[in-house]
Amino acid sequence: MQIRRAAKSDLPAVEKLLAASDLPTDGVRDNFSSFVVADDNGAIAGAIGLEKYGSFALLRSAVVSPDHRGNGVGRRLVEQLLERAEEAGVDEIFLLTTTAEEYFPRFGFARAERATVPDAVKASAEFRGACPDTAIVMSRRIGESARAR
Repeated sequence: MQIRRAAKSDLPAVEKLLAASDLPTDGVRDNFSSFVVADDNGAIAGAIGLEKYGSFALLRSAVVSPDHRGNGVGRRLVEQLLERAEEAGVDEIFLLTTTAEEYFPRFGFARAERATVPDAVKASAEFRGACPDTAIVMSRRIGESARAR
């Protein structure tokens, strides 16, 4: 299993995987250059995206195919994305979830109030309606800001 930057040719497979997992595809195409995929000998086993908004970012579209769940693929994707966020100078990363509130705390994410989300992040497709208003907001500090806490 190789975790790598997504290529344009991976987009159809990632959109199909997201749709099969009942996850939104709105905004994926526009931000696909910042996605990371899990490549299992040419087949996309998982994906995750990062939308950067200044010093803030949105973790989005974290998905693993049913055949690869429980094998650490999701963990490797999240860890790779967090590394890339730190390298990109992100101070805080947000996410929306309807199903994974119990999964993300292991990576330092905690539940947050929508009111604390920066306006630039709120302007993303996910916040504007791709995810339901009932989705839980979570956030995590990155890099120096995380170490300063």
